[in-house]
Amino acid sequence: MIVEHLSLVDFRNYATAELALHRGPNVLVGRNGQGKTNLAEAVVFLATLGSHRVSSDAPMVRDGQEYAIIRARLSHGERKVLTEVQVNRQGSNKARINGSPSKTNELPRYAHVVLFAPEDLQIVRGDPSSRRRFVDQLLIQRTPRLAAVLGDYDRVLKQRNALLKSARARGIRGEGLSTLDVWDDKLVALGSEIIVARQRLANDLQQPLADAYAAIAGADHRPQLEWALSIRGGDPEEDEDATTASEDAVTPAAVAEQFRASLASKRSNELDRGLTLTGPHRDDLVLRVRSLPVKGYASHGESWSVALALRLASAELLRSESPAGDPVLILDDVFAELDADRRQRLAALTAGYEQVVVTAAVEEDIPEVLHAHVVRISAGTISDERAGGDE
Repeated sequence: MIVEHLSLVDFRNYATAELALHRGPNVLVGRNGQGKTNLAEAVVFLATLGSHRVSSDAPMVRDGQEYAIIRARLSHGERKVLTEVQVNRQGSNKARINGSPSKTNELPRYAHVVLFAPEDLQIVRGDPSSRRRFVDQLLIQRTPRLAAVLGDYDRVLKQRNALLKSARARGIRGEGLSTLDVWDDKLVALGSEIIVARQRLANDLQQPLADAYAAIAGADHRPQLEWALSIRGGDPEEDEDATTASEDAVTPAAVAEQFRASLASKRSNELDRGLTLTGPHRDDLVLRVRSLPVKGYASHGESWSVALALRLASAELLRSESPAGDPVLILDDVFAELDADRRQRLAALTAGYEQVVVTAAVEEDIPEVLHAHVVRISAGTISDERAGGDE
């Protein structure tokens, strides 16, 4: 898959923008704050229905406007697909595919993108929500229907939390909480599907992660990833030593049973706190190298290698499974963060993808193997300076 053309209206700092992209490497060069990352963010939104920079949609809409438009012409071999999304400051977004109205969660069926960004270090070093977001965005690309499951789970979770807070405020316990049982059923059904899908993804990423880490770091530090599940009794959101789940412990029936038992055992505490304390929204993806947790033990270089390897493993997984071909790789201001050796290794590993988009403030940071079609960005103005070869 490649993005042939990107159009924006009232997105971030762009009143309008038109960007033509080529097969192979594309380089977007401009000083910080000029709008390079905004272009990358728009492409990523089509694939993941979210931003890697903000948790809500409103900041992506230009000041003074009520909505933004992202439109991209995609090429899947001989097939062309026009995707469009209206990102609303408030309310639900709207989508169109080839001019016809569509559900927004259909967009990831057509747009496959893997983003490498400085924020990726937070996947490794940040709080559990950073790792959950990474996994869930990859889940949506791998299985687009899970976008609806994740959205429904969030809505049920909010309703259940509202009920718990209301019960706490009114001092309701026992028989007076029959409504909570209804929300428990919905939470278990949706949450179990998410937990199982996340676990399968972790299992499928294990070997690509090990291969990518060895290629990027030039060393075999045995990277591992396992889920710490709140339904097993601990609270990974608050306890970094929570128990991790092995593959054979996570079947749909077993998860649902554990989830329901966990809700029952924590109900009293949940009523005291007015908060749902178990479920996939409190799980954590535990990353290890040399059998030690990356968070707190790995060096800066090792942490970067794990973060880059997670993205590269994601790309390899999508590449192996998708009939649409390679995902588009976007390397957003990454090379400035890396030492010379990792720059060269990452460039060599990504250059063979159908389409690569690289953003950089300093053109010299970009290894020559990715240095082809150059576009310059200045104060929201896009100028195409080179169509291949040297200037």
